[in-house]
Amino acid sequence: MSALTGMEWTRRQFVTALAAAGLSGSTIVAGSAGAQTPLGPDEAVRELMAGNERFVAGKLSSFDHDLAILKAGTVEKQEPFAAVLSCADSRVPVELVFDQSIGHLFVTRVAGNMVTPEIIGSLEYGVAVLGVKAILVLGHAKCGAVSAAMKGQDVPGQISVLYQHMMPAIEKEHDVPAAVKANAAFQARLLGESSTVIAKAVKDGVVKIVAGYYDLASGRVTLV
Repeated sequence: MSALTGMEWTRRQFVTALAAAGLSGSTIVAGSAGAQTPLGPDEAVRELMAGNERFVAGKLSSFDHDLAILKAGTVEKQEPFAAVLSCADSRVPVELVFDQSIGHLFVTRVAGNMVTPEIIGSLEYGVAVLGVKAILVLGHAKCGAVSAAMKGQDVPGQISVLYQHMMPAIEKEHDVPAAVKANAAFQARLLGESSTVIAKAVKDGVVKIVAGYYDLASGRVTLV
């Protein structure tokens, strides 16, 4: 018997955990949790972009929502309508960028907003259990991870292990903004191809995957 790859092992652990909770892949994959949000995939993407327009215009509404939700309590459950795979950069405050409140977004973050087995497992949970309707892979201007990978520069510790995940997308790019956009688009495609859970949800029309680029100066997100 061949050794399991990291991704296969992650998926096996995920399925085992679901079984322990009384759930199965056939029970959850087809969007059975979808009733948690009334939004469809297209509506979920539109709400993200509408929230970003409020952010750019300086007309945030999420703070009032936060107070109301805190009073009502969100201890027992969460009902996010969308998931965002974002870079870990501190200049990209995801909930603020999309003017969304507590419990509205399921956010995963890693330098270079890249797809790894751990990220896949997290987003599979968002789709299969929480019923998110859209996944946005969000790159951003002046991304240090992408820039470092393009240069192939020596870095301390284990930082360089990030490079391999981005190189297929950026190896032919010479401009950082273009490389960031290419990486976001590549990671979005990879996510849809690497996860049977998410791929089936996309095929069934219950989830949409998009890629975006966040401009630090203007605050605007554009889909790529």
